[in-house]
Amino acid sequence: MLKLSKGLLMLLFILMGVGVSQSVFSQVTKIRGRVVDAKTQEPLPFVNISFKGTTIGATTDFDGNYFIETRTPTDSLQVSFVGYKARGYAIQKGVFQTLNIELHSEAVALQEIKILPGENPAHILLRKIIARKKKNNPSRLESYQYETYTKMEMDLNNINDDFKNKKIMRQFQFVFDYVDTSVVTGKSYLPVFITESLSDYYYRKTPKLEREVIKASQMSGIKDNASLAQFTGQLHQNINIYDNFIDLFNKNFVSPIADGGLSYYKYYLTDSAYRDGNWCYHMSFKPKRKLEPCFVGDFWVADTTFAVDNMKMRITKDVNLNWVKDLVSTNEFQKINDSTWFLKKQNLFVDFMLTNRDSTSQMGFFGRKTISYRKVKLNAPIRKEIVKLENNVIVNDDALGKQASYWDEARPFKLSKRESGIYSMVDSIQNVPLYKNIIDIIQTFVTGYYTKGNFEYGPYYKLYSFNEIEGNRFMFGGRTSNDFSTKVMYNAHVAYGDKDNRFKYGLGFLYMINKLPRETFGMQWKHDIHQLGKSPNAFTEGNILASLLKRNPNNKLTMLDQFEAHYEKEWFQGFMNSIKFRYRDISPTPIVPFVSPNGDLPISGIKNSEIELRTRWTRNEKVVMGEFERVHLGGPVPIVNLYLTMGLKNVLGSGQEYFKADLSVDHTLDLPPLGKMRYLATASKLFGKVPYPLLSLHEGNETYAFDPYAFNMMNYFEFASDQYVSLSLEHHFQGFILNRIPLFKRLKWRTVVSAKGLWGTLSDENNGALANSEAILKFPVGLSDVTDPYFEASVGVENIFKFFRVDAMWRLNHLEPNPDQDFEKFGIRAMFQMTF
Repeated sequence: MLKLSKGLLMLLFILMGVGVSQSVFSQVTKIRGRVVDAKTQEPLPFVNISFKGTTIGATTDFDGNYFIETRTPTDSLQVSFVGYKARGYAIQKGVFQTLNIELHSEAVALQEIKILPGENPAHILLRKIIARKKKNNPSRLESYQYETYTKMEMDLNNINDDFKNKKIMRQFQFVFDYVDTSVVTGKSYLPVFITESLSDYYYRKTPKLEREVIKASQMSGIKDNASLAQFTGQLHQNINIYDNFIDLFNKNFVSPIADGGLSYYKYYLTDSAYRDGNWCYHMSFKPKRKLEPCFVGDFWVADTTFAVDNMKMRITKDVNLNWVKDLVSTNEFQKINDSTWFLKKQNLFVDFMLTNRDSTSQMGFFGRKTISYRKVKLNAPIRKEIVKLENNVIVNDDALGKQASYWDEARPFKLSKRESGIYSMVDSIQNVPLYKNIIDIIQTFVTGYYTKGNFEYGPYYKLYSFNEIEGNRFMFGGRTSNDFSTKVMYNAHVAYGDKDNRFKYGLGFLYMINKLPRETFGMQWKHDIHQLGKSPNAFTEGNILASLLKRNPNNKLTMLDQFEAHYEKEWFQGFMNSIKFRYRDISPTPIVPFVSPNGDLPISGIKNSEIELRTRWTRNEKVVMGEFERVHLGGPVPIVNLYLTMGLKNVLGSGQEYFKADLSVDHTLDLPPLGKMRYLATASKLFGKVPYPLLSLHEGNETYAFDPYAFNMMNYFEFASDQYVSLSLEHHFQGFILNRIPLFKRLKWRTVVSAKGLWGTLSDENNGALANSEAILKFPVGLSDVTDPYFEASVGVENIFKFFRVDAMWRLNHLEPNPDQDFEKFGIRAMFQMTF
């Protein structure tokens, strides 16, 4: 099953009520504070601050704030600014401290200076940087390879002493020794999860190839999990400042050195100095307007090559981004040869805010990622055995369980005492009975199943529902847990309706032949109700939400006996085939009758056997995998699905012989700064004569819930086709419009628009709506073809209270009054969603 990692579940548990006090052990010197004019108390921007005897430095921001840290032992801080007396400050090694600084102005005798109107020198420098971007961008290289060390950490933050004495914490007192303080925010935090990996990464531009070979991986609280190691390996991708737009949390931020940067940022040339033998210029930047997806920060750029040497970016406080209160990205580059600069180190710090309350006492958590790049080779040939690897991310057989001595040698820096102690702390927490009980509750809420030993009971949202066919429906079911087996999963359910007085049931199994690349075999049998013509995203039968949110009587369900057997094989990452045998026996109802066109003779049921071959293709897709299931997170290229289905006549009583081809292309396009657009194009063609349940019954939606894969203003059993094309477009403006409207911009709502179209035809032999039809079955009342194309559109607002999307929807045609179909011309649809 696809479960949350124990590390993440533990984080959620700690968010419910752990509190800690300050500890004194640390190997990292951290300093933050504010620099002001001693006389006026005005903040001083662009002040240079550095640790004495090192090249580690920082610059105050536009409000005079700074933060700086180092693992290198040092005992003093140097502060300098033009027009002010330079000062040195003694500091304490290895601890966090706040140091607010007052600088005294220094009288300087200057000769007469004539100031003439001219262009901002920062703009001149920026144009030179932009002109050399293509040459300095690492993505221009034909190939490169390097060794990368990645460390990711989650920390509970904003903790306070009030929680320490809570009754729930009596069994967790040992965690208090691991508390530290963030130099970025000044908040205290408790590390609760850490993962490290050491990889070799290979890139080739043409033909495109990316490979990451994970040589070592370890995660706190998780042992021998190659799937999680593979997923964390996929997170190594860097932030490329040379791109015009930088994708963070599915939102495109404007790069400080974007081609159109002058339209978004104000720039200031503040300093120049030698850095590692290169004469460099220092520039600071901030957004021109509020709420726009921009950064504030500074960077050093080398003269002559105009390549960025170091850049620190921080999101603005008012940016329209959910759950993220603060984000800081630091990118350091190294000079590989006389003309090429390449990444040396990246740091990403994120302060996640779980509520709307902007309070210093509100708890949240930090996410931190550090990537170090070593042994960089440019344009070197990639070994054949690397090219032949079947997946983009490979975990070596000996990657898990490396000894501490190995990691001590592999890390580019030593972990602090707190960091190294997280592994043992997490193991200790997992042995506390109270922790296990709370994790069970969270696991049940998130997955829908309650795990007890070898079995998982659920899903809980199907225990009770109601509809016009069954009346009150009661269901009990479950599946075997990972404790039972990580190779095979069995499932079963039984249900009963008090109106039809019938028992329904289902059972099956999934066998995992191989995990990477994925190879599975499974069978499933069910005798239960089914909604023909629903989308793959619709509520499943028996879901209580389908009962509560219905907008029409839920009476178009049919009884279905179905057996499926499948074999699935992923040949390489992004390319998969599956073959499925399916047998169905569909029973009629008074609302969905099976009647012959001539003589109105009732037919007891439709038996159908078919074989389906599916091909799925995409590239560089991110996937989260559990032991049996996985979630696809999308990728940079479209997802293409091709289904080829053949009806098997005289197999298990099947009476139809036909062939059907279905093709779909699904993709989300980044269109910065206008947001993102998702399109889904589908086409289908059926060859042969079939009863209407085997036609394409176009996906309607008879609930008030918005379904992105259905026609939300269309009813079930309204249109059918044996060949059709459809197109769905949905554009998320991500605040581009409402951020510019007074009052609305304070709400941080976001506009979304969509449009869907469908055109299909029916051959005479399949059109059961014709008076003298040769079809196998007469169409039920209200079902017709869609030769006249169907269109609907919507305008909506998302990010309401950060969780909800509400759409106003219009049915644009097929508006003639129809006594057989009670449709809506206008409707409101809503959905629950969590987006950044």
